[in-house]
Amino acid sequence: MKLIDLKPNEGSRREKKEVGRGRGSGHGKTSCRGHNGQGQRAGKGQRLGFEGGQTPLYRRLPKMQTNERPNRLLWTIVNLSSLTELSSHKEITPELLLEKGIIKHLNDGLRILGDGEMTFSASIMAHHFSQQAKEKIEAKGGKCIIIENKKREPNQKEAKVKNTTKNKR
Repeated sequence: MKLIDLKPNEGSRREKKEVGRGRGSGHGKTSCRGHNGQGQRAGKGQRLGFEGGQTPLYRRLPKMQTNERPNRLLWTIVNLSSLTELSSHKEITPELLLEKGIIKHLNDGLRILGDGEMTFSASIMAHHFSQQAKEKIEAKGGKCIIIENKKREPNQKEAKVKNTTKNKR
């Protein structure tokens, strides 16, 4: 086989359309552009998404709205009323709540809220207590032990953004 023998596959290449070379060519007179109108004129065509003056699709559709913060913490919330099942335990930890099925995920931390009544005395470990929950637990002789939350590491995308802003200053 020689270089001269190589040919493109059948139908993969097309000849260039020759326009404006008389009626006999089939592409004469208006050169395949039709009669008067914006498409017939010379110069730059319409911009991307132009619909002839009709409100274009990208303006008709609603825009995506969000108020999600990329670094926000997702707390797992437990009310005091849910802790009544654990009245036999003297120390309640997030791991115990997971084990007993009171919570499904720990996420970024555990918040204890004061909805319901505390009917027993126990020391409860959590990342945050509401004021009302703290008062109710301590009124029954229990303790509120706050677990320090680990600092979250920013993901690589956030780290890149921070590095570029430092360099520009």
